[in-house]
Amino acid sequence: MSIQNQIETLLSDQQLEELIEIRRHLHRFPEPSFEEHETSAYIRRILDDWGIEYKFPIVETGILARIRGSNPGKRIALRSDMDALPITEQSGLEFQSQNQGIMHACGHDVHMTSLLGAIRVLDQLKEQIDGEVLFLFQPGEEKVPGGAKLMLEEGIFEGQKPDMIIAQHVLPDMDAGHVGFKPGIYMASNDEIYITVKGKGGHGALPQHINDPILMASHILISLQQEINRKSPSDVPTVLSFGKVIANGATNVIPDHVTLEGTLRTMNETWRKEAHRLIDRIATGIASSMGGSCDVEIRHGYPVLHNDEQLTEASKNKAVELLGKDQVEDMDIRMTAEDFAWFAQTIPGMMFRLGIREPGSDQVFPLHTPGFRVDESALKTGISLLSFLSVELLKMTPV
Repeated sequence: MSIQNQIETLLSDQQLEELIEIRRHLHRFPEPSFEEHETSAYIRRILDDWGIEYKFPIVETGILARIRGSNPGKRIALRSDMDALPITEQSGLEFQSQNQGIMHACGHDVHMTSLLGAIRVLDQLKEQIDGEVLFLFQPGEEKVPGGAKLMLEEGIFEGQKPDMIIAQHVLPDMDAGHVGFKPGIYMASNDEIYITVKGKGGHGALPQHINDPILMASHILISLQQEINRKSPSDVPTVLSFGKVIANGATNVIPDHVTLEGTLRTMNETWRKEAHRLIDRIATGIASSMGGSCDVEIRHGYPVLHNDEQLTEASKNKAVELLGKDQVEDMDIRMTAEDFAWFAQTIPGMMFRLGIREPGSDQVFPLHTPGFRVDESALKTGISLLSFLSVELLKMTPV
């Protein structure tokens, strides 16, 4: 029997129903970044019940599970994130979040369940595995500096560095049953920008006695947009956005300071560093020229995600073999960011997309929104592909 048929047999309707219940439990009890204590405990109980070897803790809540194949070979790692977002769920699902103000609105419950499903399948395919498979349950993907970076700093792969690492991420505007791939640069870096503009506040009717930081901040916002857009390389997508501006005055009260908070996204690490210097120079220069001052803090977030070309093409070909050509899509770049990029900087890595929209429906439930929903039939696709790639990629030399 082929590997595809064995995976199909192992993912019986009963098995899928059990995994769907696992996903619904995880969805019902989400936890914030780096606070995934109950989530981690729930996963560990499942691994214990299944007799799966694992290491805990890593970065407090993280888990590294392992399945050793019957034959010697290379090592592949599969990664899932575990954290949820600070969003109050309004999906109307009967299993919606019971933790007020916290929601799995980015599909991490699907990622965890897919990884657990792959563990269940691969544990029964040990005779077919050449080498070993590592399974990472990672905390804090949604919060800079990212759990991936902290796991690496804690030496998660010390003495057991994988030859390759892969991950999946749900995509709301792709049909369930479909997957997508993009070799090379795929997702943007992300940095958090915090600017405090300082002046001299006072009565709004007496401008001669104040030095208006609101006016300074306005000039800074406009100049940053103009200069970053003008100086960014023409072939490098770049986004600078400010989503939070706090003056905290009143109709006739000018405050002493204004805070600006935003994000910088780009696809080139050299330009990213130059943009940091420009942001600092422009903001401080404008504030100084207007008689004020300015503090600029840039919190370095995730690097550009580069999907290893060879690994991605091999994975795409295997996805076609498993799912059929019509179910496998080519992806474009995305200006969103992923801390999986830290792993992909260290190990040949690849992240693919898993469709979660109800087939035939035009309705999309976007990521990071209170109404986010998933067509749970996508779980079978995600589990099957992670399992198939694990077996097949380990057989390939080189990948």
